[in-house]
Amino acid sequence: MEIKLITTAPELIEIDALVAFCFAGGSTLPPLNGAAADLLAEACASGEFDPKPCETLLIHRPGGLAARRLLVAGAGERDKLTAALARQIAGAAIRTLKPMKYRSAAFIVDGELASPAMVEAVAEGVLLADFETDRLKTDPKLREKHIDRVYLAVAQAAPAMETALAKGIVVAGAQNFTRTLVNEPSNLMTPPKLAEHARALAAEHGLKIDILDEPRLRQMGCGALLGVAQGSIEPPCLIHLEYVPDTAVDESVHLALVGKGVTFDTGGVSIKPSEGMEKMKYDMAGAASVLGAMAAIAQLKPAVRVSAFAPCVENMLSNNAQRPGDIVRTLSGKTVEVLNTDAEGRLILADALTYATRNCGATHVVDAATLTGAIVVALGHIHAGLFSNNAALQDLILAASKAAGETFWPMPLDDDYNDYLKSPSADLPNIGGRWGGAVTAAKFLESFVEGKPWAHLDIAGTAWLEEGKPYLAKGPSGLPVRTFVELALAFGAR
Repeated sequence: MEIKLITTAPELIEIDALVAFCFAGGSTLPPLNGAAADLLAEACASGEFDPKPCETLLIHRPGGLAARRLLVAGAGERDKLTAALARQIAGAAIRTLKPMKYRSAAFIVDGELASPAMVEAVAEGVLLADFETDRLKTDPKLREKHIDRVYLAVAQAAPAMETALAKGIVVAGAQNFTRTLVNEPSNLMTPPKLAEHARALAAEHGLKIDILDEPRLRQMGCGALLGVAQGSIEPPCLIHLEYVPDTAVDESVHLALVGKGVTFDTGGVSIKPSEGMEKMKYDMAGAASVLGAMAAIAQLKPAVRVSAFAPCVENMLSNNAQRPGDIVRTLSGKTVEVLNTDAEGRLILADALTYATRNCGATHVVDAATLTGAIVVALGHIHAGLFSNNAALQDLILAASKAAGETFWPMPLDDDYNDYLKSPSADLPNIGGRWGGAVTAAKFLESFVEGKPWAHLDIAGTAWLEEGKPYLAKGPSGLPVRTFVELALAFGAR
């Protein structure tokens, strides 16, 4: 899809569909005149159209406009319009138009929308809404539902607007790359396949890459990661991507993004229920998100060194699978009693966190993982959980997530929760019992960050959309790619 700014007056744009935001009361950006304004007023008065966010009204052959159709996109209360909401509204407009087989659309970027942040958000919303999960379907009619060209009509294409548009295209592209990886079935997205995608990404964007294969992991002593992987015929790996800026604002800072990469999770011997197990292909969403973030970071070039670490395994059943009661020795030297083989994500992350901090010198660490069902019980599918041992880092992440339009909720990490993590036979158990499961999982991870500023994002409830949104397809969300990118930019601006 081509997206670009134009300065043509909205009424003169010859396009399949012109999109205008409409606020409560029926006022649009810009105000409509003539027959189109009359039709909109009539639709609002009759109750046919209520300009709530993401509601749409399509007007054919709108009088006074060169466009063949006018799509009025509800935006709610004027004083409540944010970049995050504009992103959703733009996405809803695209998903309304796509099934109609229109090939071009133009958004009127005027009034409250006429800022770089809004331009970036609209561009992201357009591209994210264009993503579909039907790549492997063979019906050729599905390929007909696409929009080739999108214009953002602005009064003046200032350099700041062009920069914002370029950023929006890069970030949304990275998020869609992540969604593509997560959406792949597990027979097509094994640990070696994920490593191939990482190699291609590194080659395309000029990133340094190192793939630690099974022999190297064994030589290093990554017993926690290898223990999870031993039940599968697919070999594990640890992907390490690195971006090094030409000039860093602080040469001593090294930001690490760590993502859980379980390409399929049966639960192992502690097997999961069969219902819904097919979605366990998305248990590598954390790994996919750090790869996607690195694609954007390499293009946006923040002035900070950033590395991504993705431990990749399958958690399978076999005569060689890990057993409840096994004790593994982690890369850190700590021993872990495996009480539940379905608490595998924290095991592979333990070795990856140690490798990032101890072996690679990361000074600040953020991990993302579809880690616990407990976080979904606590926060539903609205917020991801945020745990941190460092208030300053937590504040940076919350600011980055707000700028990105992704939502995280700070969770407790008190030392008293360590009382749930006791084993008579090892330094730690890999689960802490029934209570506070998301917190004890985070406390477990904290044991492997070498005391560095660290945050854990539990995205189990937000990495996959159980139902489609007006602005996004059902399936992988791509969260938290945008937050990771904003965080790297914030570190580069300090």
